[in-house]
Amino acid sequence: MRRTPVQERSLDTIQQIYSSTSALLAEMPLEQITTSRIAEAAGISVGALYRFFPDKQSIIDSIAVRHMDDFRSRLQKVLLKSLLADGPKFLGLVVDAYITFLDERPDFRAIAFGQHISASTKRLQTAPGAGPGGLVRLFMVKWLGVKSSVSLDLKLSIATEAGERLIAYAYSQPTVVERNQVLTEMKQLLSGYLFS
Repeated sequence: MRRTPVQERSLDTIQQIYSSTSALLAEMPLEQITTSRIAEAAGISVGALYRFFPDKQSIIDSIAVRHMDDFRSRLQKVLLKSLLADGPKFLGLVVDAYITFLDERPDFRAIAFGQHISASTKRLQTAPGAGPGGLVRLFMVKWLGVKSSVSLDLKLSIATEAGERLIAYAYSQPTVVERNQVLTEMKQLLSGYLFS
């Protein structure tokens, strides 16, 4: 973001930009979305949009980060209630919560599955301690007694990358039944990798 909004009017403008971009993402491919189209949908001038965002990519990244922050917050509440001490069940809970989250947010699905998040934002969101992988790391260290290490971070990075690709593959299946079959296999694969 170019500048941090302070006044309520500026906060409303930012929210309009996010809402309009999310609505457009749910309707059309990202390639067809331009800053002019976002500004028009938000009911603001292109100049007003550029006061806060330098380009379309920064808007997309901001939306992705907001979604991931929201998911992490939601997941923490779920996990605090469960207090599982079983790695595969814990991972299954994380995956199920993420699938529910994706189902509720077609705009985030479009961003995540289309590989539209910038490399720098993705690095920050998948770094050790960030995002859902960070919660899995915390669980492994705190509840399972796994030693915090560089090799654990690498393992979690690999599991996160594999998980993202397999979830995208699951969503490309023609039916929900087939999607769920892929997700079941993915959980077993990642559980074996992380917890055996």
